[in-house]
Amino acid sequence: MVKPLVSALLLVALLTSAAPLRAETPFARGAYLMSSIVACGNCHTPQGPTAPVPGKELSGGAKFDDGPFTAYASNITPDRETGIGAWTDAQIIAAIREGKRPDGSLIGPPMPIARYRGMSDADVQAIVAYLRKVRPLRNVVPKSVYRIALPDSYGPPVGVVPDVPRTDQLAYGAYLAGPLGHCVECHSPRVAGRRDLSRAGAGGPPVGGPDGPVVPSNITPDREHGIGAWTDAEIKRAITEGVDPHQRKLSRPMAYRYYARIRPADLDAIVAYLRALKPE
Repeated sequence: MVKPLVSALLLVALLTSAAPLRAETPFARGAYLMSSIVACGNCHTPQGPTAPVPGKELSGGAKFDDGPFTAYASNITPDRETGIGAWTDAQIIAAIREGKRPDGSLIGPPMPIARYRGMSDADVQAIVAYLRKVRPLRNVVPKSVYRIALPDSYGPPVGVVPDVPRTDQLAYGAYLAGPLGHCVECHSPRVAGRRDLSRAGAGGPPVGGPDGPVVPSNITPDREHGIGAWTDAEIKRAITEGVDPHQRKLSRPMAYRYYARIRPADLDAIVAYLRALKPE
């Protein structure tokens, strides 16, 4: 009786391993990205002292007063009058990756358009699939005021952007920390108004946040000035909990509340990317 039982178990195992894995739907991918590394709600959802305000997801209104501009996070729910409900998918994608609204006007900072230009076609479409299913909320948001000249555009129209293979841990980590999470947008120096990505992760100029002005830290693997002496677990805790190796609470606007949902494999990829940066 043992041999038939073993054969049956082997057959089940073979059939199970041969069955195709259920593909992640665009909505599921968009829901994961929005609730974790992309974290649009960190700006576009009103935030309470300990959590996003319930029932206000992506309705906008947060104020960013940063010297060169006073910007307000827009309503990106599907409300047709005050949100993006009347926009086509292509118009939403153009807003995300090119900073262009349907009326032709340009979206200014702090939206990290320069990074979002590298977002893959599949991922930006997944985010649109998620936005379409968010509860429409009517919320009129003030217009942003810029005391600096905005460019005519952020570059030529974005063409086809393929997925970054998740099997290439370093490349995928760079994608997570760049086009998706835009970590390098805050944590890199600025030269003549532009991010100096030749020194990616070396720390950035002060930014406004709900906890007051914050200076983005050096996240390169330099052992004295950066995170080179931190363990992988300590880096992950800083990202997902906002606590450094000395048990100090780190300040927002880092989106710890969202980053806590980053999948372990994605965290591993981000750490691998940070380890590979040039020490500064």
